[in-house]
Amino acid sequence: MDIQFLGGAREIGRSAVLVNDSLLLDFGMLTDNPPQFPIETPSPDAVVVSHGHLDHVGAVPALLSGDSRPPIHWTPPTYELTLTLARDTLKLHGGSYNCPFTETDLRRVTQVSKTHGYREPFDAAGHEVTFYNAGHIPGSAHVLVDDGDTRLLYTGDFHTDDQRLVSGSTARPAADVVVCESTYSDVEHEDRSAVEERFVESVETTLWEGGTVVVPAFAIGRTQEMLLICDAHDVPCYVDGMGKRVTEMLQQYPEFLRDADAFRRAKSHARFVTGRNGQRKRITDQRAAIVTTSGMLSGGPAMTYIPEIRRHPTNKIAMTGYQVDGTPGRDLLETGTAEIDGRVMPVSAQVEQYDFSAHADRTGLLSLLESYRDSEVLVDHGDRCEAFAAELRADEFDASAPELGATVSIGVD
Repeated sequence: MDIQFLGGAREIGRSAVLVNDSLLLDFGMLTDNPPQFPIETPSPDAVVVSHGHLDHVGAVPALLSGDSRPPIHWTPPTYELTLTLARDTLKLHGGSYNCPFTETDLRRVTQVSKTHGYREPFDAAGHEVTFYNAGHIPGSAHVLVDDGDTRLLYTGDFHTDDQRLVSGSTARPAADVVVCESTYSDVEHEDRSAVEERFVESVETTLWEGGTVVVPAFAIGRTQEMLLICDAHDVPCYVDGMGKRVTEMLQQYPEFLRDADAFRRAKSHARFVTGRNGQRKRITDQRAAIVTTSGMLSGGPAMTYIPEIRRHPTNKIAMTGYQVDGTPGRDLLETGTAEIDGRVMPVSAQVEQYDFSAHADRTGLLSLLESYRDSEVLVDHGDRCEAFAAELRADEFDASAPELGATVSIGVD
């Protein structure tokens, strides 16, 4: 089996792995300025997508811009999320370098889509492929690929602990080689229940004091997790931005949720913002949590809420995810100021950060890899892939971190 890394090697973003020159696993983008895409746009016989985040699906429609029409295999939520993200990319960047596909390409995606559930083997480019729950977001999958000689487990992004939204990854199918993400290979997450308790206590204190809490959250996964937490603790909340559409869509796929009844209650508990008639400015005085995009304050309705609440120390901004260097969210955490609509604004409201990551930490990564001590491990999707591979070798794993563009051959003497 030949495994070529067209993206995601020794980096986070633009994941793309080509198997045997015929089966493509993921085709994402790296959100930078300008964005970066995989180093090559191949013409595979089939495409398999692990989950619906931009760094794994952001460039998928571009695969259909020529004469090629490969079938695209994914779970139903991943298919829906890809369409949502692609439409948003077209809306924001259509016709520019920042968007590598057109409306026509996106329509073609619907024509070639093939959806599958977990543990339902299917054929793709002459390979037997099976999805297993990866515990990252709804529909996220470990991808097992069998070419008849070699079995490859592509972990995609995964989490081994339960979240309120999805159950943690537990499947460990036999494999000869594992391509493993390593996002948090040097981090130990704080216990999720403790993080949740601190978050709720902080929000409730702010609301009791008469303040408002803006909760910037990624639209896919994080927004829904925060709505579930707010409902479980009876915290009044609004939801705004793309997270509204994603929440509506996910309710159609209860089998991909940890607790569909809890999700339905959380959706009913939250008040959906329409944005009409100055609603956003009015609700900043409502003593509620406002869960809104964007998660790093780089756009979206958060750009309306932050200026409204920033002057009052009673108010709070609760960041719920990692803030990439150079984003307004990172600047706010480090300097107490944020660039909003081209203006650098000082923020007197309290700013806090909480680790609600949907990725496995070091312990989680090692717990999965423990089942693959006799397999070859190829480390990708991380800022320290080489270091983590070296740590695995020191622990007697057969591990390496391929370079971008490298091809690794498995099962060849």
